[in-house]
Amino acid sequence: MSCSLETVTTRLQQNRLVPVVVLPDPGPALGLAEALLRAGLNVIEVTFRTAAAEASIRAIAQRFPEMLVGAGTLLTPEQVDRAQQAGSAFGVAPGFSPRVVAHAQKIGMPFVPGIATPTELEAAMELGCKVLKFFPAQAAGGVPMLKGMSAAYGHTGIRFMPTGGVSQGNLTSWLDVPEVIAVGGTWFVEKKLLQTENWVEVERLTREALDLVRAHDTGIA
Repeated sequence: MSCSLETVTTRLQQNRLVPVVVLPDPGPALGLAEALLRAGLNVIEVTFRTAAAEASIRAIAQRFPEMLVGAGTLLTPEQVDRAQQAGSAFGVAPGFSPRVVAHAQKIGMPFVPGIATPTELEAAMELGCKVLKFFPAQAAGGVPMLKGMSAAYGHTGIRFMPTGGVSQGNLTSWLDVPEVIAVGGTWFVEKKLLQTENWVEVERLTREALDLVRAHDTGIA
């Protein structure tokens, strides 16, 4: 699936919630994607932390073209290539590698690198990155740290996707930061749920999280 950065950014903004998934094997991939779609979420990040990532991405992208499939934990140009060939619409990394970002740009793959400091943020900006993953969000200073960086750089148009330590309990605190386009989370797609293929619970937790997002964004929360 080929997408522009604008398309990816729009979809992230619409969903506001990105499930960050680690799949030890591709078996549960389609069941997971179907559960997320039933709950109303049409974006997913499948991390390259296991050998099953490629096959999982390919299966989801082919079976559910309405799902925006991202590939996470892309640490090398070679992984970026494999992710794109498998059908990923965008890539994500936990850190900032100029070499990886430049390669993603060369092959036309929207990319969200990770940053945790103003120095990393400025380095990413120099390469034209517009959306940055704030990681590990909670351990790197949490909402106060992101608010501080947003105050200094928000006027540049930079947007953030905090990931790492985001939970049901602090979700709306992250969304309170105007520069946050979406949050990455695992609590509604945790390992045990995937291993047992408990799609009913995945759907319930995802709906619950999306209800919080909508209530926040409509001013009800």
